[in-house]
Amino acid sequence: MISFYNTLGKVSMTGNYFAELVAAAAQSGYGVAGMASRTPADSLKSLVQRENPDKGVRVLEEDGQLVIDLHIKVTYGLNIAAAVKSISHKVKYIVEEATGLVVKRINVMVDDLMA
Repeated sequence: MISFYNTLGKVSMTGNYFAELVAAAAQSGYGVAGMASRTPADSLKSLVQRENPDKGVRVLEEDGQLVIDLHIKVTYGLNIAAAVKSISHKVKYIVEEATGLVVKRINVMVDDLMA
């Protein structure tokens, strides 16, 4: 759960909300074929659960700012550097606009290429 204060008081958001927000933003990015599992445990979890909102997403808080790790699959033949840059900017913009929080950095790991 991530909490912050604004002029109206304390605002708390669940990890699932952030995971869904970040995953939706990343998947709508240029060249993203899907989210990849971060760990073998996530792979098993996605087999058991129909929906796995935090698949490929990890959000941490450092000094009041967000650090986002993304594990993605990209389309084969795509300029990976351009895709990663596009995804990073898009996710940062969407998260900052939706939450009002500052994104310190986004780490994008390309785990697979899809045909």
